Amino acid sequence: EVQLVESGGGLVQPGGSLRLSCAASGFTFSSYAMSWVRQAPGKGLEWVSSINSGGGDTTYADSVKGRFTISRDNAKNTLYLQMNSLKPDDAGVYYCNVGDNWGQGTQVTVSS
Repeated sequence: EVQLVESGGGLVQPGGSLRLSCAASGFTFSSYAMSWVRQAPGKGLEWVSSINSGGGDTTYADSVKGRFTISRDNAKNTLYLQMNSLKPDDAGVYYCNVGDNWGQGTQVTVSS
């Protein structure tokens, strides 16, 4: 059974940083591309970033490019999202995704 468990969310002031983690199990993590997707309050899902199986190829939504960094540690079966220069528009629930599988999400709140 695929399990994705996100952590690292919280309350941060505008301009601050957070590092999200996603612990994966139940599949061969190192064989799959992974993504982060977010959902702002009252809005639909928004793709944030993806990384290929080896970690050498990354893509970002224009809204986060230059501020967020996706990475992975295949030895630890863990996906990361380093978020810097956070803005109020970055607030929402952040989900780890592989195929049709989703974690429970971790809440990010950006407010002064």
